[in-house]
Amino acid sequence: MAKLFMRHFNPIDQFIVQTDHALRTIFGKPVTTERENPSGNCPESPLSETERKLSSSLMRVNHAGEVSAQALYQGQALTARLDNVRDSMQRAALEENDHLAWTEQRLTELASQKSALNPVWYCGSFAIGAVAGLLGDKWSLGFVAETEHQVIRHLDEHLEKLPKKDYRSEAVLQQMKIDEAHHATVALEGGGAALPWPVKKLMGAMSKVMTTSAYYI
Repeated sequence: MAKLFMRHFNPIDQFIVQTDHALRTIFGKPVTTERENPSGNCPESPLSETERKLSSSLMRVNHAGEVSAQALYQGQALTARLDNVRDSMQRAALEENDHLAWTEQRLTELASQKSALNPVWYCGSFAIGAVAGLLGDKWSLGFVAETEHQVIRHLDEHLEKLPKKDYRSEAVLQQMKIDEAHHATVALEGGGAALPWPVKKLMGAMSKVMTTSAYYI
């Protein structure tokens, strides 16, 4: 993973690295940390078909969000200078991979599937991340922080909507919320600037399109 954040690769090396990461994120098994799945000790309570479909839809949205998060990090890594927070960003990206693995495992347990639009979310988010990186470190980090804050709001909404008996999904989302808050703090402490209000609104609108589509597809 550390190699993904190194900028001395030649263009061909960068293309290979980025392609490998994209394929792992969308279709394969991404590299994760040493952390255990937070739902490991939670019981699998019986859910009605309606409850199972609700949990599946919510977890599919969260998985799609993690696909987008990985693409954002990679796009920023390709264009931004993040030397002062590189170690923290690398760890954050790995923890986002944990989220990717945990949500995919939960979808499998719920006999559901990932969003068919994940390649679209990845490509779009990669482009956004690359542009954010080009604007400079403070705006790139500010973009990370605002993204994480918006993700936390989505997680809060999903935690309220989840079936009360779906303890395993709840455990995953609670840990994701903790991690996202930490990532936002790291980005701000690294020099991230508060984004202008119109940019925040635009980000929210784009997020709405992704979450609504991934809920069904």
